[in-house]
Amino acid sequence: MKIKGLHHFAYKCKDAEETRAFYEDLLGLPLAHLIKLDHVPSTGEFCPYVHIFFEMLDGSFLAFFDLGDNEASLPSPNTPSWVNHIALEVPDHDELLAAKARLEKAGIEIVGVTDHHIIQSIYFFDPNGIRLELTIRSVEDAEFRRLGLDAHEALAAWSLEKKSPRQQTSASAG
Repeated sequence: MKIKGLHHFAYKCKDAEETRAFYEDLLGLPLAHLIKLDHVPSTGEFCPYVHIFFEMLDGSFLAFFDLGDNEASLPSPNTPSWVNHIALEVPDHDELLAAKARLEKAGIEIVGVTDHHIIQSIYFFDPNGIRLELTIRSVEDAEFRRLGLDAHEALAAWSLEKKSPRQQTSASAG
């Protein structure tokens, strides 16, 4: 199998216009396409909706479904709110700081700039409760690849640690 890249990632939104204003007017992602249907093409199910697509500079999209019920997706009760998120890359540190200032001016609460050693990021939520991350790379591609050389070994070690009685006890206590 050969995966060329990400075409789109889709979430439910509570209101397509509110979502458009956030992603297009505030984040600068142009509304590139809208599909309005009454039946789901893949299942045939009756469910009137609009499906909106916002284009990023690399040609990939963030997409949203407005099902007309004015409800956002519910967060998963077994997952902390910081886990599921969309990370979007900006060109450089100046752009990251400018985005932070623009979002704060719009009343958006920001966490960061957070240094993850390989990237630096800010975090915030969209009007649908979806956590977003704007990030820049803080190491060169060659260094990133070098740091990842032990990824399989580190994953194997994590899998063993996860099975240890100490890890299981602390997980069940939380």
